[in-house]
Amino acid sequence: MGSIRYDGLTTHFEDRLLSHLQIVIVQKLMREESFLMSWKDSANAGDGRSSIWLSPDVSITFKFLGSRVPEINKDWLLRLGESANATTGLLVTKEDGSLAEAEGNQYPGNLREHR
Repeated sequence: MGSIRYDGLTTHFEDRLLSHLQIVIVQKLMREESFLMSWKDSANAGDGRSSIWLSPDVSITFKFLGSRVPEINKDWLLRLGESANATTGLLVTKEDGSLAEAEGNQYPGNLREHR
């Protein structure tokens, strides 16, 4: 289980999913594009939805639990990229296209949820 740390928020995703998200996010930020990223929260994080506004002006860290880079699914990557370019922003989905859950969010100040 890896994580994205962005502007004080740490969100956990499975390493394979995180590898695909990293490629899409880095491509957008390298082009100096800001965009929305949304995902479904697990029951541990309140069972709702979360969204963040990603901007090239804020540092982002990707931390992977495993040391091996997973095989990249080009079709999945394309779908995630198309989502990131849409008005809805990057919707975090599994390989089969269903919504993916984050395994937990940790907010600044140890708040469990922002509402």
